[in-house]
Amino acid sequence: MKIAMVGSGYVGLVSGACFADFGHDVVCVDKDEAKIARLDAGRMPIYEPGLEELVARNVAAGRLAFTTDLASALDGAGAVFIAVGTPSRRGDGHADLSFVFAVAEEVGQNLRNPAVIVTKSTVPVGTGDEVERIVAESGTSVKFAVASNPEFLREGAAIEDFKRPDRIVVGTDDEWAREVLSEIYRPLFLNRAPILFTSRRSAELIKYAANAFLATKITFINEIADLCEKVGGDVQDVARGIGLDGRIGSKFLHPGPGYGGSCFPKDTLALLKTSEDYDSPLRVVEAVAKVNDSRKRAMGRKVIDALGEAPRGKRVALLGLTFKPNTDDMRDAPSIAIAQALLDAGVEVVAYDPEGMEPASAIMPEVKMAGSAYEALEGADAVAIVTEWDAFRALDLQRMKRAMTAPAVVGLRNFCEPSDMRSRGFAYTSIGRG
Repeated sequence: MKIAMVGSGYVGLVSGACFADFGHDVVCVDKDEAKIARLDAGRMPIYEPGLEELVARNVAAGRLAFTTDLASALDGAGAVFIAVGTPSRRGDGHADLSFVFAVAEEVGQNLRNPAVIVTKSTVPVGTGDEVERIVAESGTSVKFAVASNPEFLREGAAIEDFKRPDRIVVGTDDEWAREVLSEIYRPLFLNRAPILFTSRRSAELIKYAANAFLATKITFINEIADLCEKVGGDVQDVARGIGLDGRIGSKFLHPGPGYGGSCFPKDTLALLKTSEDYDSPLRVVEAVAKVNDSRKRAMGRKVIDALGEAPRGKRVALLGLTFKPNTDDMRDAPSIAIAQALLDAGVEVVAYDPEGMEPASAIMPEVKMAGSAYEALEGADAVAIVTEWDAFRALDLQRMKRAMTAPAVVGLRNFCEPSDMRSRGFAYTSIGRG
């Protein structure tokens, strides 16, 4: 089947490349001419492990192409996926749906053959109704249906998540749309990936509810970590103890500096705005968002405390800037608030990240970027490990100690053993470990 994927950002590019790898003919569309030119040249606009090879393979096979011309991409397409951004709207926190609605209007103006229009962007409840109205009023005279098919891709593991998903959610009451999407996802039947068919509004809500629940688990274990520090417990043991309960599970029970990224912050906020619109308060999610915001600055204070008295003028190395490893995504990364807290205290900040320094430089121009982890450590009075990149797991501790002015380490991801670090002469601070 020919598929038009409108939006060649994170979701659109990964989804389009994976659909092509299944054997579909996919055209990825984007208004950004420079981005399309880079893709045509084989250069990825984002960092995602395995993506460059996946794209190159399918372009060479003739199953994947890129264009700025939506009309040509729609020609003969049986499905049109909308995968454009829905950032938080400035001023009120609602999801900004202007890109989604603009695509819907242009699709309605150019659709010449029957197609199912599929919203893959994360959108609030009721967005599909508005997309359907816009397409219908934009001039098309051919048969179409609108469905919701939210994505559940983890940055850094997106290709694996797409090809071996926990579930595929399809929201539509239209039988034809069900048949089309079943055919599109037929290659995944061999992996026994369950397809959950729901109403369109339920599908839209599922994505927000899933992200809010995962954000709640992260925030919960972070607060338990704070309590462990007060009472002398070990949050690693606590997390394992509760995670072994099948009703709870071990995933997302890893304490750290708070959640960030392209999904959890904006999606929890958008869900709260929807709850306000419908006068149905979500008090738990409200608390989660507030606690997470305050936690990031609190982690900055934890690093400042490791410097001892008179932190002004001292130097801190930040290892890891992106909100998680295996991505270059800096959106709402905890490192931003941590660096700002340090700078506000008069601390010099030097940082290193394997993939995120270019986007980080634009966000935090006062932070000096180093060429390697060891370069960042030179002359540092303390180091904070902010993102759990594999490259930081086996640092040469003796070389690290020699490079630093003072051997103070703040492990905000808890992948160092406190007793081992202290036996090697480091003043080690971790999260929730007494």
